Amino acid sequence: MARTEDRNLKLQTRLSLACFLAGLLIAATGCSDQKAASAAAPRPAVPVKVAKVEQRDMPVEVRAIGNVQAYATVQIKAQVNAQLEKVHFKEGEEVRKGQLLFTLDPRQIEAELARSQGDLAKDEAALNNAKVNLTRGDQLVKEGVISRQQYDDLVAAERSAQSAVTADQAAVEGQRVQLSYTKLYSPIDGRTGSLLINAGNLIKANDTPYLVTINQLQPIYVTFSLPEKQLDQVRQSAQQRRLQVVANIAGDKNPVVGDLSFLDNSVDQTTGTIKLKASFANRDRRLWPGQFVDVSLTLATQHNALVIPSAAIQTGQNGQYVYVVKPDLTAENRNVSVARTAGDNAVVDKGLQAGEMVVTDGQVKLQPNAKVEIKQGTARAENVTDSYGIGD
Repeated sequence: MARTEDRNLKLQTRLSLACFLAGLLIAATGCSDQKAASAAAPRPAVPVKVAKVEQRDMPVEVRAIGNVQAYATVQIKAQVNAQLEKVHFKEGEEVRKGQLLFTLDPRQIEAELARSQGDLAKDEAALNNAKVNLTRGDQLVKEGVISRQQYDDLVAAERSAQSAVTADQAAVEGQRVQLSYTKLYSPIDGRTGSLLINAGNLIKANDTPYLVTINQLQPIYVTFSLPEKQLDQVRQSAQQRRLQVVANIAGDKNPVVGDLSFLDNSVDQTTGTIKLKASFANRDRRLWPGQFVDVSLTLATQHNALVIPSAAIQTGQNGQYVYVVKPDLTAENRNVSVARTAGDNAVVDKGLQAGEMVVTDGQVKLQPNAKVEIKQGTARAENVTDSYGIGD
């Protein structure tokens, strides 16, 4: 009986092992079939955005960070000692050339002017008397009534009186000038800054702080610096034509266009740069003193340049490359030589031809010879797909 049970147990063990091995064989066969099916199935096309390689004229530019400066800055100060009587403007407002800004208390200067005018009147009377005496002396000295010494005294008295009148006239004119300083006018068109001294304060001549600063905003300057190695190119271009300067304001999509107006006469030895200045009409007041802007200076124009979006440029172990979409809608990895970038565009020296199609978005999922699917509605995609016969 025991032997029969042992035989049954061994038989069950052999059957279980056989079933397990059969299951492994079936599973392995199924995996092989799946791998074969996967290898046979084509990979899905990678969706990408594309752009055409264009051939057009491109500006040759140099770029820098610029600082906006007022065309003219004037600090208004008093030229006499007086009390500030009245302010005729509001700080921060626009003023015109010749507009009255401040009135100082004129009473002290008016009193001094009156005294000088009194001295002038007295000395003019003395001069008239001296002239009359000299006229009489001319006749009397001829008749021998008075001596030559007495006559010379009359001449000296007349000249002394004339000198006194001249000095008094100068004093009166000086007091009138001082009186004119009690009214302060704007010397330029511009915008006022903060008012540093209020009405009622005593002001000393040419004292600090000044009363207010006026900045002329139309036109306006943007100063920037370039490396000295670019000096010759800038000078040669400036001799041939007026150079255009474009200022890009942060957060503003519309650039401001001006002209190069100044090239410094020396290179800064500490930085190895040359200072330049551009002038802008600034009619819309978009440029403001102290503001920093991105500046591009156009030196020349490169004709028939090959241009692609900068987003198409990729960098690998062998340098820069792009994915070119061939007519069969497969991607080709191609090395390129980029001469320079200009905004969102890149100028290519070699590696591409006009009319070819490059990938601008979706490169991460691409591999050489991979199938691509061009997304419609992207920049220049409609023209590109039409040229490849897509979408008919």
